[in-house]
Amino acid sequence: MLFHRMASRDIRINLATEDYLMNHYETSEPILLMYIQNPCVIVGKHQNVFEEVAIDVVKAEGVTLTRRLSGGGAVYDDLGNISFSFVIDKSQNTFGDYLTIVQPIVDALKEMGIEDVAVNGRNDILIGDKKISGNAMYTKKNKMFSHGTLLHDVDLTRLPNYLTISKEKLRSKHIQSVESRVTNIKPHLNIQYQKLTTEEFRDELLKRIYQVESIEDIQSKEIILSEFDKAKITKQVTDLYANEDWIYGHHQPYSLKERAYIKGVGLIESQMEVESGKISAVYFTGDYFNQKDMNELTEKLIGSRLTKESLKTVLSHIEISHYFNGLDLDTFTTFLVGELNDDPIS
Repeated sequence: MLFHRMASRDIRINLATEDYLMNHYETSEPILLMYIQNPCVIVGKHQNVFEEVAIDVVKAEGVTLTRRLSGGGAVYDDLGNISFSFVIDKSQNTFGDYLTIVQPIVDALKEMGIEDVAVNGRNDILIGDKKISGNAMYTKKNKMFSHGTLLHDVDLTRLPNYLTISKEKLRSKHIQSVESRVTNIKPHLNIQYQKLTTEEFRDELLKRIYQVESIEDIQSKEIILSEFDKAKITKQVTDLYANEDWIYGHHQPYSLKERAYIKGVGLIESQMEVESGKISAVYFTGDYFNQKDMNELTEKLIGSRLTKESLKTVLSHIEISHYFNGLDLDTFTTFLVGELNDDPIS
């Protein structure tokens, strides 16, 4: 088995590297990838980013947002997380067989003192009843990869700031909050491993998986990218992982309704149709007062992405109070992205 430790701390480059190595690196051996990234949120291929992520909080705090090729749910990573990926020939594993794929990781963690680590029935690795890793698979032609997270020393308090896990999903699992579902690996390790940095922990895992005393013992197995490889990966970042049409628009059209009573303005209700991540139609009802034709406002909104940033740009030259008497732009955009939720604004 070959391996590659990604130097980048940008999730978009790291996902593009995984994609590139699966499709273009010629080898008969499996490849193990290890990568660490700055704070980021990654949504699954089929998810509606507007429903899963607090987009404006993510943008305001400089957290990178992207979408991956595989399915599954949204995840938050920071420099305390290690992502891993096994790239293999499709004939070597059955799609969905996470137990077999992640067993080397589980075995390595057991060697480092975590006896109650195990794969659950679907795609998670748990310590006891707490999640430390979520996994997803992707297949193309004769290749596939299975990638996952390892919560080594992540700031778990930031999770609920960025991910909007549905109440229905939490209720179905009889769980009270996002934080209660997860735990970090670090405090569960034998004491001699608890002072390791994330990079040191990554290398310790590699040594356990390969059963060697040092990384130098497996240098011949390490993939080093060429300048040609790096150029191709950079292009893939531009074309896909940093492309807003991919990030925001990769889901089916959907309808969205918002309703709020705003003090000094009245009741406002909106119904929007969203296609490819952009507003395709919008209608307003309520008991508000207006001076100008509402069609002028709705025409401005058509084609805008449903984020505060995009909406404010589109409406920057519009006096919102002409359409909703007493309303300002900031409150209006907050309403449109669903952050008022029928709560009165004093």
